[in-house]
Amino acid sequence: MATITTKDGTKIYYKDWGTGQPVVFSHGWPLSADAWEDQMVFLGSHGYRAIAHDRRGHGRSSQPWDGNDMDTYADDLAELTETLDLKDAVHVGHSAGGGEVARYIGRHGTKRVAKAVLIGAVPPLMLMTEANPGGLPIEVFDGIRAGVLADRSQFFKELTVTFYGANRSGVPVSQGLRDWFWLQGMQAGFKAVLDGIKAFSETDFTEDLKKIDVPTLIIHGDDDQIVPINDSALLSAALVKGSTLKVYPGADHGLCSTHKNQVNADLLAFIRG
Repeated sequence: MATITTKDGTKIYYKDWGTGQPVVFSHGWPLSADAWEDQMVFLGSHGYRAIAHDRRGHGRSSQPWDGNDMDTYADDLAELTETLDLKDAVHVGHSAGGGEVARYIGRHGTKRVAKAVLIGAVPPLMLMTEANPGGLPIEVFDGIRAGVLADRSQFFKELTVTFYGANRSGVPVSQGLRDWFWLQGMQAGFKAVLDGIKAFSETDFTEDLKKIDVPTLIIHGDDDQIVPINDSALLSAALVKGSTLKVYPGADHGLCSTHKNQVNADLLAFIRG
């Protein structure tokens, strides 16, 4: 397996498909690089080098006790891009991975970055605070923690309903897709899954978004039941200078799978543009 070893000894697994300008993918919680295969095959077939890593604690990467936070996730991504000497890269992040991309740029700048894409992403901040009254109350995330602690396997199976919009009439969500989510989630380390809830819900990316100075595409479904659009994409689009917002009517949180053809076409057009 292709891996790099970070400064603290964590092995980060990555896929590296195709040749050309690099497109680097950061996955959501609690998934892995496998969540990006539809996009990677598509872009690899159109002359791009598609790279996706398993975040520490997830998939085939090491499962360290510490470092399951956005600063470390961003630093791991920086080590990957530096080790592979990626330049002029397009960084694409979904959900928590969108936070990882924002924090990576916030901490490491855009010297190696050509463009950024945030899809169903958690920034600026998911948690409701005095400064973020439209966010979700802490009880929502405490409920996720309780569900994971009680029966992680069953919790992930049930989460696929709202993740892919399977509770909406007329939305075709296969059992295979839901099983695929469950399998990826169960490959993640238990500690990383628990820590990741705090990382994606309580990290404030406002200042990171303000530092993004490359062309940025923000894609979000207006029926996202996991990361509601009003307190995420709509706010992020106002914070990222010159960004482009594309709202998918009726789309769910897992739109990279359920709306993969549209996502793929929009990615290709944005990268080529």
